Amino acid sequence: MRGMTVRKGKKLGAAALQRRLKGIRLLSLDVDGVLTDGGVYYGDNETVSRKFNVRDGVGIQKVLGRGIEVAFVSAGTIGTRSIHHRARTLGVRHVLTGVADKRAEVEKLCRKLEVPMAAVAHVGDDLNDLPLLKAVGVPLTVADAAPEIRASAHYVTRRPGGEGAVREICDLLAGGRQGR
Repeated sequence: MRGMTVRKGKKLGAAALQRRLKGIRLLSLDVDGVLTDGGVYYGDNETVSRKFNVRDGVGIQKVLGRGIEVAFVSAGTIGTRSIHHRARTLGVRHVLTGVADKRAEVEKLCRKLEVPMAAVAHVGDDLNDLPLLKAVGVPLTVADAAPEIRASAHYVTRRPGGEGAVREICDLLAGGRQGR
């Protein structure tokens, strides 16, 4: 995958997508709208929480078990303890929150891990993910993403964010059948 030219926005067929995914060494995941349904719950006692999908977690653990690094990358600054807690629960070591420039932060992580950007798959759902999606080897998105993001992705999941979309992608990365 090193030195490969990536055509952005071109949807890939199943065989081409599988070939591209075989070279992935880092799965970068946006949080709100990808790992969650995008809802942030504000409690009366000033708590902030998110709902994560258990099936997505199983998929993430499957990918980690195959030696692929996983990173949570969020622009969010409110209620980020839930993001860190979810990552710890799953064994995800790379958690970047409050990120204004996702591309720059993932590039920094790639240098640390010695992973080329061509070996990165990113799943994003909104406009702040676009620069990163244009820089990675395999740009992916969820069914309910912004239209500009769906147009830029090589693959759009059948499921919306927070409802098993990450499991679908993890199953593709692991080379198995897609989750339900």
